[in-house]
Amino acid sequence: MSVSAPFLVLDENKKMMLLPLTLLHKEAPDPVDTSSWTQVPSVSTKSKFPLQKWVHVGCEVSRNFMRLFIDGNIEGEQFVTSLLTKNTNPECPRKISLFSVGGDGYSVQGFIQCAQVLPASDHVEHHYMKDPPLLLSVNKSSSSGIKLDDDGVWQASCREIFSLDVVLSNAIGQPVHKDVEVVASLLYADTLVEARMSEAEAPLLVRDEGVEFSSGDRPIKLLNGRSSFKLKISQLSSKSDNRLFWIKFGIRNAKDYPFLQAVSNPIRCISISPDVRPLSVTPKRLTNIDHLSSTESPDLLQNTSSVKRIRLGKESVSGSEESYQQCNSRPQTSRQFENGNGMRLHEEDNSSTDSENSEMRYTISDSTIFRYCLGNIIDKSLLLKEITNNSSDDEVLEFANQVSLYSGCSHHSYQINMARELIAEGTNAWILISRNNQHVLWDNVVYEIEEHFMRISKCSSRSLTHQDFELLRRISGCYEYVTQVNFEKMWCWLFPVAYSISRGLINGMWRSSSPKWIEGFITKEEAEHSLQGQEPGTFILRFPISRIWPHPDAGSLVVTYVGHDFALHHKQLKIDNICESSERYMDAKPLQDMLLAEPELSRLGRIIRSH
Repeated sequence: MSVSAPFLVLDENKKMMLLPLTLLHKEAPDPVDTSSWTQVPSVSTKSKFPLQKWVHVGCEVSRNFMRLFIDGNIEGEQFVTSLLTKNTNPECPRKISLFSVGGDGYSVQGFIQCAQVLPASDHVEHHYMKDPPLLLSVNKSSSSGIKLDDDGVWQASCREIFSLDVVLSNAIGQPVHKDVEVVASLLYADTLVEARMSEAEAPLLVRDEGVEFSSGDRPIKLLNGRSSFKLKISQLSSKSDNRLFWIKFGIRNAKDYPFLQAVSNPIRCISISPDVRPLSVTPKRLTNIDHLSSTESPDLLQNTSSVKRIRLGKESVSGSEESYQQCNSRPQTSRQFENGNGMRLHEEDNSSTDSENSEMRYTISDSTIFRYCLGNIIDKSLLLKEITNNSSDDEVLEFANQVSLYSGCSHHSYQINMARELIAEGTNAWILISRNNQHVLWDNVVYEIEEHFMRISKCSSRSLTHQDFELLRRISGCYEYVTQVNFEKMWCWLFPVAYSISRGLINGMWRSSSPKWIEGFITKEEAEHSLQGQEPGTFILRFPISRIWPHPDAGSLVVTYVGHDFALHHKQLKIDNICESSERYMDAKPLQDMLLAEPELSRLGRIIRSH
């Protein structure tokens, strides 16, 4: 058979169609007239066919019916009329067009693996799990040292270390253990040409065991299906400043297949002058004006005279929320008055105290404060470990106040003040868990994690669930075995959350079981999925998994809700002094009541899990 209509078609709406077979079904379309392909009886997917990912497609075709299976699930069935009689011996065609291969308007560019013709006795859906193909991807939720711009582009500073994990998995999401190496390269986003900074230095550097190498000379070995990269972009020329880049990852010595390659989000690299001199005097304090963007709701964001209102922070950028963003909380010079609810009102004090501050000298130098303010998450973490080991509690407290003053973000003080306890608790926990072993089974870690969490959160009445532990495992980046690096990464997320639950107004909400105001540890994607199709005002509370200590918002609560425009919104709760002791809030109005008093929040949603 030299001419035939295609067997499978992607229509203009990106839905896959299974068409009747030429010479077998009376309803088969005209091979030449492409318009007939959409007019004949067919089986079509209910939603758009996913692109740039592996999809298992199964077709069951007989004389009288057709069935289409996607990823092991039946999408639909269509009865057709056979051209063959009972006594007819069908002549099987020698060639059938699997996909349309016509002009540019009809062509499909893709890859097919393990195409098989099965006997009628086999069940198509049973082949979904057999020998799934491989896919290399960037685990964006594990990134650190990268900020997210308002346009959804990642921002990294030249000569600053940032971390990315690359995962090799199969089509059904299981990690694949292969003895291969992954190599990284830097590309211009507009031309896809490998970047060139200067002849003296490679454009992209990899740090391995404390030593920096050109990324092309230092591939990272895949371990348990994951390669962890510590990367640094070289100093840019003025022509490349603010230009967009991609970091491309590929398996070394593998064929140039797109599914064995992965790229990061577009990255805007910002040059930082290396000639910055340390501060010798206290800088002028930042202006106490916090402007609202045009996209923010005045009712939710502005300070109001009502002390019964909470503040929701700036809405998260759409797309990947799981990235580090700057905090917009400004410290203020003020006289504070408390009302009966324990919430604070501020009276502005315009008198300058810079002259007084400039005369003060602290053991921790101005240059150290400056380094902390400009450093990324990894830099801040290492610096805090050094400071807590060599400074008194009073010095750490003063350091926290100075960082909050200079950076313009009061939330930094929460993370700095909890540093000593976080490090000590984490060190003791790992000693108990590991018992001097470098690798520990995850199942053996779970009990100790829960015990420490319940003690720190001051809530022994609520245990962690299986879903909570699975999210903690995801944050740690481990699989069957846990290393100290995995544990510390998980601990730097879990401790601030437990600390927040133990303090202020959140503890009562965490204890509540009916209704369950906080349903445990959930992702942004789970919250969005659960709110699909819900009424405006429905909301879910969650701890964002990207806010890892010492990010200024580590341990914070985010409310995900359906707006009056039926769109999903994500805003961070900003409650004054929420990290102070719960005794200050004995007479306060419950946090849930303050939430429901917000005009855009009316009822609590429920988490719907896909598994």
